[in-house]
Amino acid sequence: MLIKTLISLVIFALIYFGIAVGLIFIGKPKEPDQTGRRIAFDELVIDYSRLPKLNTFTARNNTSLSYRVYPSKSSNALILLHGSGWHSRYFLPLAEFISSEGSAQVYTPDLRGHGSAPERRGDVDYIGQLEDDLADFIASIRKDNPGIKKLIVGGHSSGGGLAIRFAGSRYGKQADAYLLLSPFLKYNAPTMRPNSGEWARPYTQRIIGLTLLNNVGIHRLDYLTAMEFNMPQEVRDGTETLAYSHRLNTSYAPRDYKKDLKAATQPILVVAGTKDEAFIADQFEPVFSSYTNAQVRLLPGVTHMGLVVGPEIRPVVKEWLEGP
Repeated sequence: MLIKTLISLVIFALIYFGIAVGLIFIGKPKEPDQTGRRIAFDELVIDYSRLPKLNTFTARNNTSLSYRVYPSKSSNALILLHGSGWHSRYFLPLAEFISSEGSAQVYTPDLRGHGSAPERRGDVDYIGQLEDDLADFIASIRKDNPGIKKLIVGGHSSGGGLAIRFAGSRYGKQADAYLLLSPFLKYNAPTMRPNSGEWARPYTQRIIGLTLLNNVGIHRLDYLTAMEFNMPQEVRDGTETLAYSHRLNTSYAPRDYKKDLKAATQPILVVAGTKDEAFIADQFEPVFSSYTNAQVRLLPGVTHMGLVVGPEIRPVVKEWLEGP
């Protein structure tokens, strides 16, 4: 009986790993749905001449990571996490407004694997490193600014997904509130349009195969590409990040958005535009109200990128930051 059980286990293991490896190396990126609405990346082509210089902080693995700061006399500190494929530069209009109004001092990091000169573009060392980096960044901000009374973690698109992941992690209580700008939840969440507005090209089969290996503690192949991005050639300047490893792609999203949101007891503001090409804006309120207590604001006529660079969001965020 013992021998039969061992043989059965071996056969099961061979089938399990055979399926996983087959999916990993046979899978190709899924082509975008050409019937959907394209993200208007041209909205990011704005005047960046006032962009603050990059500073650095040291993460726990002694890597120097870059960020920009928009100073203010406010005792609020707001961290804004950028979306996929780009970096902190496009937060300039919003961050500049918030700091100039005295609503908060604003910090915009270039997440590991992103920016003008990352150590390894599109990759991290392990799943979960982005939230470790964020915890280290918060510690650095608080050390240098002991007068901070409220620290808010915010993020746009995948950056919003990372903020949700952080909220559900062991670090979640390090933030006093969360600002989520059209946040990514999950590929099949009710808020999701097909392929994020013809933008994301996931290696769906490979992701499934790598997840199967991860489930049994195997991470040796997590460096493989799991996601590519269809950014228009005319907006590229060499600082974009057009592909993600499995470990970065996984690190950038909630573990389980339902559980992560349930863990968040702090004030949350969710803002989205009704013309968002990546997400279905009117689904944010029913989804968030099912798992946490959040304010949800929809801005008429605003697109996915216009939400960050346009003027419509500014009074909404100012009012929320300066509220009780």
